[in-house]
Amino acid sequence: MKRLFFGGIHPKYNKEMSTEITDIQKISPKFACLPMQQHIGAACTPLVKVGDYVLRGQKIGDGEGMCVPVHASVSGKVVAVENRPHPNGGEALTVVIENDFKDTSILPEGMNESAEDMDADTVLHKIREAGIVGMGGAAFPGSIKALGAMGKVDTLIANACECEPYITADDYLLRKTPDQILSGVEILKAIIKPERAIVAIEDNKKEGISAIREILPRYPGIEVVVLPTRYPQGSEKQLIQAVTGREVPPGSLPASIGCAVFNVATFAAIHRAVRWGYPITQRIVTVSGEAITRPQNFIVRLGTPFHDLIEIAGGLNDKTERVISGGPMMGKAQSDLSVPVVKATNSVLCLLKDENGAAENPVCLRCGKCVSVCPMKLQPLYMYRYQRAGDVKMLLKYNLTDCMECGSCAYTCPGKLPLVETFRLGKKMIKEANGK
Repeated sequence: MKRLFFGGIHPKYNKEMSTEITDIQKISPKFACLPMQQHIGAACTPLVKVGDYVLRGQKIGDGEGMCVPVHASVSGKVVAVENRPHPNGGEALTVVIENDFKDTSILPEGMNESAEDMDADTVLHKIREAGIVGMGGAAFPGSIKALGAMGKVDTLIANACECEPYITADDYLLRKTPDQILSGVEILKAIIKPERAIVAIEDNKKEGISAIREILPRYPGIEVVVLPTRYPQGSEKQLIQAVTGREVPPGSLPASIGCAVFNVATFAAIHRAVRWGYPITQRIVTVSGEAITRPQNFIVRLGTPFHDLIEIAGGLNDKTERVISGGPMMGKAQSDLSVPVVKATNSVLCLLKDENGAAENPVCLRCGKCVSVCPMKLQPLYMYRYQRAGDVKMLLKYNLTDCMECGSCAYTCPGKLPLVETFRLGKKMIKEANGK
């Protein structure tokens, strides 16, 4: 079977930059700034107040409905509960803990429960109480996604593609903790009951592939599929097409065609939550880019400000143009480096001006390259034209809302049009028009 999806590009990946330093540092901040909104859904309500002493792993925020709790990543005193800058933009209510560096914890020691005898409700409860969300960037509540897949999917996919340039956080997990990933797959496999469970990895991760395959015999019923490297293969719909040949219809979810996709970091977190009783208090973060002195991966406590990470990685080049949360293709540029690492932060990327490739006077050449690479089979040149004209009706006709903002069109555009930014504005226009 030829494992491909429509469109896509081959950017310069630059992943070797952050893998040269193999001794990973653990980073714990002086002040942990923990937003109550680290997931898709309703924000948490703080459970602590200024002056409270909290332990690492203690629940400090929770709520009802589509909400998952937030836990203290350090021990210490709560010094503020206030709005602070958020890496997704704007501000969010944030609990600030002054770290006493004692790491006094309520995390269980030596716990290693077998998941074999746990029923689905117990597993889902543990996932929810651990605050698990999609850790590849989507931040969708893990227990809700798993519940929605039960009895509806025949294929469970562990997404190990990590297709964005520079980022190697998932690759680190593949190489160093493959058992945690496969254990997490096994746990969800037991409650979702798919016919197939697949770990999908791009072929540029040789060490990770070897590490997973070496222990695979211990996990019967799980298979590995190696895919040709291509961006944006890690996007859910494109990965499903590459692995299964199925296409998710516009406006539909993967479960509608019998598939469920979770990131490998999410699977590792599920293992730690269900087997060890650990909530999410830290994660692997790649700090990379030509503007950073010592690119590398770190084990980072949630709530660590970006400027702390950048300083530990040697600081920024004087010619730094942009700092991004996430990758260069789909990440969000940051204007305030006090923003904290949250559950979905897989990378802090620091770029020089020539890495962005922006043009002062962009012009559409009508070459059609953007159409040929769009993985959603859209027509970016027309979407760009109608957004500029303010024509909401035509934006809807050309299915702008199906755009996933992967940046493939902008990357390949010889006229250097600001396509992704334009499409975001177009979606805002549609939303405002629908609200009238």
